[in-house]
Amino acid sequence: MPYIQFLGAAGTVTGSKHLINTSADVSGKAGTQVLVDCGLFQGQKEWRERNWKELPLSAQDIQCLILTHAHLDHCGWIPRLVKQGFRGPIYATSATIDLCGIILPDSGHLQEEDAAFHNQHKTSRHDPALPLYTEEEAQSCLQYFQPIGFGETKTISPELSFRFVHAAHILGSSMAEITLANGNARPTRMLFTGDIGRVHDQHAPGKVVYSGPQEGESADILVMESTYGNRSHPTDDPRPELADLIRKTVERGGSVIVPAFAVERTQKFIFMLKELMESGQAPRVPVYCDSPMAIKAVEIFLKHTEEYSDATKQLVSRYGSPLKWQGFDFAQTAEASKKINDSKSPCIIISSSGMVTGGRIQHHLTQRLPDPKNTVIFIGFQAPGTRGFTIKSGAPEVKIFGQMVPIRAQVEALEQFSDHADTPELLEWLHSFTGKPGVTYLVHGEPSASSQLRDAMTKALGWNVQIAQWMQQVEVR
Repeated sequence: MPYIQFLGAAGTVTGSKHLINTSADVSGKAGTQVLVDCGLFQGQKEWRERNWKELPLSAQDIQCLILTHAHLDHCGWIPRLVKQGFRGPIYATSATIDLCGIILPDSGHLQEEDAAFHNQHKTSRHDPALPLYTEEEAQSCLQYFQPIGFGETKTISPELSFRFVHAAHILGSSMAEITLANGNARPTRMLFTGDIGRVHDQHAPGKVVYSGPQEGESADILVMESTYGNRSHPTDDPRPELADLIRKTVERGGSVIVPAFAVERTQKFIFMLKELMESGQAPRVPVYCDSPMAIKAVEIFLKHTEEYSDATKQLVSRYGSPLKWQGFDFAQTAEASKKINDSKSPCIIISSSGMVTGGRIQHHLTQRLPDPKNTVIFIGFQAPGTRGFTIKSGAPEVKIFGQMVPIRAQVEALEQFSDHADTPELLEWLHSFTGKPGVTYLVHGEPSASSQLRDAMTKALGWNVQIAQWMQQVEVR
């Protein structure tokens, strides 16, 4: 009997990996083996350590990888998969491939930097500390990517085919509709959502891609994210609060530090800052985007106009490329990054990673967290076990580069920036289904989020909803 095995994002929000095996042979030697997403585990140590473990089958026996989008928790383990022997095609949309072309090498580079730092300062229990993969290994894996357009059916084998449909989460993001032939019986349709975008633009000011995931879906088996399954996003406009936070911070001589993902979130945020400054709602201070990847991400963002929301089209038409804006400085080199910290005047610093799991944001926070004049603003989800979660939770100090850094700066969070649909939005989307799935498996969520979403779906829809468990195998009927 064919099965799905949840190799990641089960009981946590990271490490998305779902194996489809069209035969009952767990060795992977028979049938077709397909991996949907191949993400990096982040956050708590017990999850991060799983990045170093082997898969339950040989990577060489996986025919292909279907990638929903370019966030690290969905694509960041690909170089490791290739390192273990995978040589099949990696199917993704054109925009996702473009983004992976900058995200994966950057991930390898950061891991090499972190390993070098730990070796220099003897702050790791491993001697020597090693990167999970290198920048060169990440660059090499890009040769296996193949673009698939939205709505285009791709046949993997006589028994399995798939197509991408819009997820509206980030640029290029998709859901994977996978069809499994059952001999003379009716085919089985599986829908893997990846991450699901916000349902309406008016709920998410600054949203880059057009509104809402594709409606009118049907599936026999639904594998769905549950990141925000235990909460509802604020529906008020974040711009007045953001402008007020910037103004008050600048008035007391401080700077605003924003941990933000270089892809999508940074572009969304800087366009909003530009609007606030041009309209006089926020003071004009230098804005530093300290992420080489953000520069490349802006270029990719400007390239893929086919995915713009109406609001984004208007902003790009009005202001042009952010790379040319006066007062907005994109730091390409390490030297340019260090100069930002030499500045004593109020400024806004946007740097990755969004959860403070690595990257240049660590240096900025190390310097500025101890000063109560400064403000740290989180504009994205913070997974438990990450430094971002620790800072956001009100802890008195956080460990960065092996040292405890006191947290005296003002810490705020603007939840309106999320690109994940919340419970009411998910239910609204699910109500548009033309058929009731035989079973829904919830993945990519903390236990409390998954369990609350399961209860909400059961009550509102009457569906059979289960919470996926790590390494669990479920039959495909």
